[in-house]
Amino acid sequence: MTEDVIQLENVWKIFGGNSEQAMKAVVEEGLDKAAVLQRFSCVVGIADVSFTVPRGEIFCIMGLSGSGKSTLIRHLNRLIEPSAGNIKVLGRDMSALSHNELRDVRARHIGMVFQHMALLPHRTVLDNVAFPLEVQGLPKARRWETSLHALSLVNLSGYEDRLPSELSGGMQQRVGLARALASDPEVLLMDEPFSALDPLIRRELQDQFVTLTKTLQKTTIFITHDLDEAIRIGDRIAIMKDGHLIQVGTPEEIVMQPADDYVADFVKDISNLKLVCAHSIMREINSETVPAGVNLADAPRVDENTNLNQLIDIAITSELPIIITDATGADIGIVSKNILLQGIKGKE
Repeated sequence: MTEDVIQLENVWKIFGGNSEQAMKAVVEEGLDKAAVLQRFSCVVGIADVSFTVPRGEIFCIMGLSGSGKSTLIRHLNRLIEPSAGNIKVLGRDMSALSHNELRDVRARHIGMVFQHMALLPHRTVLDNVAFPLEVQGLPKARRWETSLHALSLVNLSGYEDRLPSELSGGMQQRVGLARALASDPEVLLMDEPFSALDPLIRRELQDQFVTLTKTLQKTTIFITHDLDEAIRIGDRIAIMKDGHLIQVGTPEEIVMQPADDYVADFVKDISNLKLVCAHSIMREINSETVPAGVNLADAPRVDENTNLNQLIDIAITSELPIIITDATGADIGIVSKNILLQGIKGKE
């Protein structure tokens, strides 16, 4: 069984002097965010949020401005204290940690990367990456060795002596990521780290980030307002609105099975060609899906995780339906041209 590295249970955050009364009214009367603001002059940041994140997963949290996503991520390293609920990171109750214990967890076990890196302008790239290790009291030689390795991971070898002002925006973000990786944390918290970058640089960093975190098995919470980015990098996506968690699922589940009209509106312009897989559209192999006289022995066979775009390429080269197989190679379903067209069209 995969270990859950992050666990949130019924977490609330209500900002304001009357937060206790406001929360009581929300629970008992079902007040929405606007009503809480009007009646109590309080702001609902997070409302009864629960989820878990297993080791090695990239868990994307997205929503519009004011949805609560950035407030939520700041609870994970206790930059913000919850009004109610339980938060565990690496099995430790974050609210129960002493000041020194919390500082140690932040320094050694949780790395955070913001949209604006706040690199120290008078320090070189190497000095910036080594700064958290300096705070930990590591010897200089060890700091340099570790920081050089972190810079190599983000393809910045050779820039060690540069100042931040001499780097592009994308390179500065790489320095920030290297700084977060230098202490080898198990958990990475990413708060819209690529949102200010040009599209081409952004995609390059997204791809590099996914490769890096999967190779190093980092458990990641990634905040974004961009669904394309969430789909591109996330193993699962959580969509928030007014502090509430509306839906959690894989990119395919979010697009194919939106929980409500709000989520449906989010995903309506997303192409499903590279997102939806064969296992979602395949049908059972029977007399209704296999025309009389068709010999499936020569039919093309593909894995159940083959996406629509790849299925289209295969369908172009063969008149036979496509047989879908599982991880063991066993036949588990079929996709004819009609089934494929319905999958491309999607749900009405």
